[in-house]
Amino acid sequence: QVQLVESGGGLVEFGGSLRLSCVASGSIFSIVAMGWYRRPPGKQRELVATITNKGMTNYADSVTGRFTISRDNAKNTVSLQMNNLKPEDTAVYYCNARTVVAGPFVDYWGQGTQVTVSS
Repeated sequence: QVQLVESGGGLVEFGGSLRLSCVASGSIFSIVAMGWYRRPPGKQRELVATITNKGMTNYADSVTGRFTISRDNAKNTVSLQMNNLKPEDTAVYYCNARTVVAGPFVDYWGQGTQVTVSS
């Protein structure tokens, strides 16, 4: 089991910045990748960014060039620096941890943190 706790959400003006953080605990040895997903109002959850335990990153086209994902393995933390925020970024942001022990991937999710960008 992996527990994830997000922080850093809030209300920000158009063009502003926020930094989200997520701390993992539990069976952290099994984590092979971490990332951020979001669910805008009335829409399905979508990928924002991921980072593997080897440092490989992946970004949604909508955030490329504006968001940066990073990790601190010593602290079991993944962060998302969000710059030049737009109203379209308004969503509940969820931290994700993908784990593998000896079978298929198992994903764990945080409770979510609200990001609201005013227009």
